[in-house]
Amino acid sequence: MSYGFRGRMIHVVTLLCLVLSCDVEKKETPQSSAVPTSTAASVKSDEGTAITTTTGVKMAAVPPGEFLMGNDSGEADERPPHTVKIDKFYIDVYEVTQQSYETLMGTNPSKHKDPQQPVEQLGWLAAIKYCNMRSLKEGLKPCYNLDTLACDFAANGYRLPTEAEWEYACRAGTTSEYSFAGGESKLAEAAWFDANANGRPHPVGQKPANAWGLYDMHGNVSEWCYDVYSENYYASSPRENPCNTGGGEERVLRGGAWNSAVDACRSSARWSETPGLADVCFGYDAYGFRCVKRAGA
Repeated sequence: MSYGFRGRMIHVVTLLCLVLSCDVEKKETPQSSAVPTSTAASVKSDEGTAITTTTGVKMAAVPPGEFLMGNDSGEADERPPHTVKIDKFYIDVYEVTQQSYETLMGTNPSKHKDPQQPVEQLGWLAAIKYCNMRSLKEGLKPCYNLDTLACDFAANGYRLPTEAEWEYACRAGTTSEYSFAGGESKLAEAAWFDANANGRPHPVGQKPANAWGLYDMHGNVSEWCYDVYSENYYASSPRENPCNTGGGEERVLRGGAWNSAVDACRSSARWSETPGLADVCFGYDAYGFRCVKRAGA
């Protein structure tokens, strides 16, 4: 399911930015909600192998394994469900915060200002530039060639997750619509979405983590993945570590956001957008991201 029609309005948005300023808001950190019981994971997380990077970002180890990607009863672009094998990798425990982004990049493009909230109102290109900067700051090899936008998956630096890695990490060994027990009836306890977010994102980590220790996978902001979006990609997706690098103008977004309906917060739900739209001042303020890096890097 694509948001891409907004990309055709980017030139209008850019003109607006020349004469208008971005909205700035402040919000106190809310109290955590009660933790719902998670469904049993068929694959256990790598206990004791979580790390904190030299730039102060917490990352969780995601174990290697197989899972059924997609949803036969979901949208057309979630079909057909197919078995995917994923290698071990590390992923940010939280969505990249405004504080982390501003410390490395020197700016904060977010509409809803709060250092502990996820950075938002930024596009895919800005996200991969952050990945490269974080890699350089830690003395690692950047993954992205910013001229060609190609990713070096063998590099030891940071990158956006592939779409398959993101869904695998979100599911955390579960096979249901959501990674927690109770389904949509418990979504308000597990995520920030349109029914409980009060029209804005919230500080990261205020809702319960999934079984692999990852927060805000079902809501708060939608997260950029590296893949080019294709509605029909699942029919030809390779079995091991798939990533769609083929033709197409839009990039994949995953996870529900503060303005998402219930159905958009499911583990298998897919979205897309043109890479540069949210880089302008009035870009979409429900887009964020988190980083991954290969195991052993």
